[in-house]
Amino acid sequence: MINHIDRASPRDWFAVAALGVGSFSIVTAELAPIGLLSLIAGDLGVTTATAGLAVTLYAWIAVAAALASAVWLGAAPRRPMLVGLMMILGGSGVCAGFAESFSWLMGARILGALAHGAFWAMIGTLGAQLVPARQVGVATSIIFGGVSVASVLGVPLASFIGLEHGWRTAFLAIGVLSVLVAAALRMTVPDVSGSGRVGVRSLWRILAIPAFQRIFVATLFAITAHFIAFTYIEPFLSSEIGLAAGWVAPLLFLFGLAGVAANFLTGALIDTRLKTVVTMALLSACISLGALALVGDVLGLVGTAMALVLWGGAFAAILVGLQTWVLKEAGEDALQASAIYVALFNGSIGFGAAIGSTLLSLTGLSGMFLIAAALVVIALIATAALREPDAVPAE
Repeated sequence: MINHIDRASPRDWFAVAALGVGSFSIVTAELAPIGLLSLIAGDLGVTTATAGLAVTLYAWIAVAAALASAVWLGAAPRRPMLVGLMMILGGSGVCAGFAESFSWLMGARILGALAHGAFWAMIGTLGAQLVPARQVGVATSIIFGGVSVASVLGVPLASFIGLEHGWRTAFLAIGVLSVLVAAALRMTVPDVSGSGRVGVRSLWRILAIPAFQRIFVATLFAITAHFIAFTYIEPFLSSEIGLAAGWVAPLLFLFGLAGVAANFLTGALIDTRLKTVVTMALLSACISLGALALVGDVLGLVGTAMALVLWGGAFAAILVGLQTWVLKEAGEDALQASAIYVALFNGSIGFGAAIGSTLLSLTGLSGMFLIAAALVVIALIATAALREPDAVPAE
């Protein structure tokens, strides 16, 4: 995808910001049930494990939707497509909020998952079409900053709303936010054409390129490692570290703030020092997870907070860095490469939760965090041989 833009207008940057809020909406919608499973299960008369399908099945459907969107929706004009997908996500939230049975809820979730995968695959390439090539990293940091914020703050926020006003209200709130984002996208996103249908063969062609293989391996292992550990962060802090229950929420909030701060920092560096950003982020994630696993019981409150800040910032930088690397490496193949990245990311969420539940009984919480650190090392090795993508000089 060749970018011939010389200067982005204020409207273009408002569009980038709206896409960032949109990414927050879709990932919050995906992960919201994590903090509401007991409430959903009790209200709809199913087991907690069954209610968990609202997360795992959603993630796997999003994988298929991301890949399908690259094959069949590549030629669609971006603005109406994004507005329509966000309206579908809004409808999914509203339908979930009024669900009278678990099958109704799952139908609403499946609808949202289809929109989720396609929306994320589309916005992965749109930043490169809205701003000059030299600012793609900044735009990507803003757009996918919503993902990292949702990953660490969206679940606690949805849980808080659910506990105070009922789980249905949490889904309704996500639905309303999605509709508002759709309106913002309608007003700010310019008429951007699609890149044309790409076909299944082009996906296989991307997967055959060694540079992409390394990026995708890094994505698979880094994101899986994150969700192995982060899914169980609350019991880890209380049981393994021994912190009082009142400290868990503030520490998770600090974790999220570190991710937001890291987005600003990586946005300033990522267009010229992408490999350095990704390498340091992976190394930081490995160190923080390893420290929590090996010496977490002696870190104390301040040491634990420092480790969580390092981890939260590293995760945000990894997410934005790898997505940006895909876009810079792909060029004209940005849509299909981004679709594969999105599929791997969402698949890794499911892998992380599933592997974590298995490891919990075998290794305990500390062992699980140590395995997560080892998986990040594999991601670090995968990116080590990659060259720095060509930087675009500032004017």
